[in-house]
Amino acid sequence: MTRAWDEFAAAVFDVIPPGTLLLLLLVVAGLVGALWYWFPAWVPRRWPRMPRWRMPRFRLPRWRRTRKPKAAKRGKKTEVEPVFAPTVVLPDGTLLADRLAAEGRYAEAIRQRLRDVVGDLTAAGVVSPLPGTTAAEVAASAAARRPAVAAPLGGATQLFSEIWYGDRPALHSHDEHMRALTGDVRSRMKEGTS
Repeated sequence: MTRAWDEFAAAVFDVIPPGTLLLLLLVVAGLVGALWYWFPAWVPRRWPRMPRWRMPRFRLPRWRRTRKPKAAKRGKKTEVEPVFAPTVVLPDGTLLADRLAAEGRYAEAIRQRLRDVVGDLTAAGVVSPLPGTTAAEVAASAAARRPAVAAPLGGATQLFSEIWYGDRPALHSHDEHMRALTGDVRSRMKEGTS
């Protein structure tokens, strides 16, 4: 096998010089690589009918690059809708937080009361919480815009954090205290708008 290969290589090198053969092999390899890379783009999508045959269009490759959203190009900010909705009222007219408290689920009722007050603050345009915003960050943002709500909202946030994250058992008295704090926040928020 090696003798036959050596004789074949000698016959080829007698006709084509080694430098030229290397250059031809590089060009062929480059063409094959380019066709392999852009194969779907240069093949026509549908063959034309025989009577109306035209030369297929060869498309230039589309370089892969990251594109910015159109709004970012124009300088417009993309607005994120707030996560919280105003106070949740059930179809029978009762508040979801009151229903949870009546069922004895005081920790969930306290969380829902804080959600409701944050939803009301969002609807009033006081805060615009984004996903991942903590209750303390929402309270600080609301206190910066409406200083009157700082004390009751801070107390409500503190009570929520102690019960929800501190694994403190929630009692009926905690729910009543949260109801008073959120009611105070709403009344001070209405006073600040008038």
